[in-house]
Amino acid sequence: MKKLLNRANSHLLLVLIAIIFFIQQGCKKETSSSSSGSPEITGIRNYVASPGDSLITRVGTGKWIVITGKNLRGALQIYFNGVKGSFNDSWFSDTSAIVLMPAVIAFPTVEPSQLNTIRYVTTHGETTFSFPIVAPAPTITGISNESANPGDSVRINGLNFFFIKRVNYAGQDVTAFTGSNDGTSISLVVPAGLTNGGIVTVVTKAGEAKTFYNVHDYATGMLNNYDDVNTLAWGSDVSNSAVNYPGHTGNYGVMKASKVPAGNGSWWEGGRSMNTNSVQWVPTANLSDSLSHYALKFEIAVNKPWVNGTLQVVKDFAFNYAAVYRPWKNVNGSSTPFKTNGWQTVAIPLSNFLNNGLPASNLTALVGAQGNGAINFTFINDGTTMVENFEAAVDNIRVVRIK
Repeated sequence: MKKLLNRANSHLLLVLIAIIFFIQQGCKKETSSSSSGSPEITGIRNYVASPGDSLITRVGTGKWIVITGKNLRGALQIYFNGVKGSFNDSWFSDTSAIVLMPAVIAFPTVEPSQLNTIRYVTTHGETTFSFPIVAPAPTITGISNESANPGDSVRINGLNFFFIKRVNYAGQDVTAFTGSNDGTSISLVVPAGLTNGGIVTVVTKAGEAKTFYNVHDYATGMLNNYDDVNTLAWGSDVSNSAVNYPGHTGNYGVMKASKVPAGNGSWWEGGRSMNTNSVQWVPTANLSDSLSHYALKFEIAVNKPWVNGTLQVVKDFAFNYAAVYRPWKNVNGSSTPFKTNGWQTVAIPLSNFLNNGLPASNLTALVGAQGNGAINFTFINDGTTMVENFEAAVDNIRVVRIK
């Protein structure tokens, strides 16, 4: 009996040893199949495959791409012309990596050794791949003050303002301008003698960008400018002081509020609102256009630090759809006291007028079947601390097409 038990134990030991051996071999195979060598890049593809072959021969900034090759897992950093791209390594396989190109590459300042390179750094090595990375056509996202007077300084904001060949402001070429190093702005002085409104154009080696709307235009889409289009019914003070708010054009409105308790929504109290008579928000002929093609715009100037409270915009005193403006509130929820250096343009897309967190389904749902009605700027304190002293000048309230 003892011999049988010993023999059985011996067989069991041999089986266990065999199992352990095969497990180890399996682990070795698994390890050898994972990324262990240095990465290799063999090509670049579009993230969304185009008809036919999706391999590309050049790429611009801000694009999603797929890097193909070997041993691509374990990525630590991926650099394009020396600038980090964005990625999630959990999306990667050994042979492909999905990456978002950096939105901004300062092409004129790129070191020659880094120009047209993709540097791929992993936990197990790195490689550098030569590939044409080009500056895309420019994009204009806004003008700092669309109603600036001749001689005033303005800034064109956007992307890819590199290798600029021409800048035209409302029909006049501008030769004295300064582009930022990161290609996101162009600073200039509004040309002397400018009388008519017009578009802004920026031409670079890579292409051309134009505004859909006019600058220096006091008529198109104007709802209230306190001068030749003065629809103010009641509310704020009206002033033309060049001392309090210099750089203005004619009259402007001034909203004021002080010692407003937390949670106080009494916007109708003295000086805390601007309320017009019925005005045409959108021409009836255009009410079938997309809601996203229009924006409410106005110029604002703030001399005293604005730290809490909300400027709320509604139509016909109806708060079913409302847009809010809180320039002191940062994206991360923190706050920074807000002041302006002169006047600046605010653009609120009509799609930002929300009801229970949702935009209107179309223009008619927001502005009515005739596209008209009063516009109401209301200041409320929807915060948890008192508003000590709020004051803002507002001018040139308008609704214009932006695309």
